[in-house]
Amino acid sequence: MGTFFKKLDKNFRKKGAITYRIGFNMGDQFFSYRDNYIPFRDVCEVWPKFIEEFLGKKKIDMVFLFGDCRYYQKVTTAIAKEKGIDVFVFEEGYLRPHYITMEKFGVNGFSQLSKNPAFYLSSTGDEMVPEPVHAKSSKTKMVISATLYYAISNLFGIHYPHYRHHREFSAVQEAFYGIRGLFRKALYAVTERDCLERLTVTLSGRYYFVPLQTHNDFQILQHSRYRSIEKFIIEVLESFAQYAPKDTYLVFKHHPVDRGRKNYRKFILEQANILEIRESVIVIHDVFLPEILKHTRGTVTINSTVGLTSIEYGIPTITLGEAVYDIEGLTNKGKELKVFWSDPQLPDRKLYHRFRQYLVNHTQLNGSFYGRMPKELQ
Repeated sequence: MGTFFKKLDKNFRKKGAITYRIGFNMGDQFFSYRDNYIPFRDVCEVWPKFIEEFLGKKKIDMVFLFGDCRYYQKVTTAIAKEKGIDVFVFEEGYLRPHYITMEKFGVNGFSQLSKNPAFYLSSTGDEMVPEPVHAKSSKTKMVISATLYYAISNLFGIHYPHYRHHREFSAVQEAFYGIRGLFRKALYAVTERDCLERLTVTLSGRYYFVPLQTHNDFQILQHSRYRSIEKFIIEVLESFAQYAPKDTYLVFKHHPVDRGRKNYRKFILEQANILEIRESVIVIHDVFLPEILKHTRGTVTINSTVGLTSIEYGIPTITLGEAVYDIEGLTNKGKELKVFWSDPQLPDRKLYHRFRQYLVNHTQLNGSFYGRMPKELQ
């Protein structure tokens, strides 16, 4: 995450903490201080023994991670919990765009947040949530950080011969995706220039919205029954074709991170043709998300944070995977998708505000990985 953890390290040490940074490739090493950096260069099978001995020998009482689904993080979390060591997991914000998540022991599907609506309706003791200040997140900084990380890790991979990344790890391939993504963004600005007006005026209130998630997201692989976005697309299309009101439409929107990597348009329209609903299916890429949500009949997602934004706008929402916000009264929890099309229930506004208040107070930090550091971590 660029220089974020290096800044965090510096801030902890300013307050008197003894810190250590464990890295697995030259990218990790580049974004770390030299004096407290510990490289792990062995095979992953050795990691459980290594981290267990390290936690004990160094008398660690806090562990900070980004994400909790990769092999090294999952093993570390399990061992730390056994030893009574607090684990804090960072992730992109549940609430966007001016928050990041820092949650104890797990995020998303591993979160320990209650799923009982009564818990939030009775939680009146929390302070009211102030409006977040601008996080000043920089896309340029994010791109430069990622480029450096991939390039350095690839060029000096010989220093960490046993490292295995959880996704593709080719700097050349990432560069290709980035260039293709820029080209497609310019193309969609032309080809989709009339889409927003069509969805917010002509088809307002007549379509269901399906935000697609990144194809290799752990939210999909770890916290849902799907093993590919294509399987999710087929399930939604088949259900819509059979059970949705005949005068409605289905709108699929691609995830911006996948812009240079994936384009499901051809696949979606081929499946729609087979089901004889081609005229009712719309595929988009870069149309302004908030406006689309405000004019939809309902949102269908696996577990995207877009679902939480949908609830914020008062839109009926259903999740087909595990999500921290999949709570009775907020989503159409427990309802089958075939029923949702004709009977979508609105979210409970009071419950949402209480849930959001609790979420911000207990899991969200006002800041960015590529912008302003949250004040709690300064």
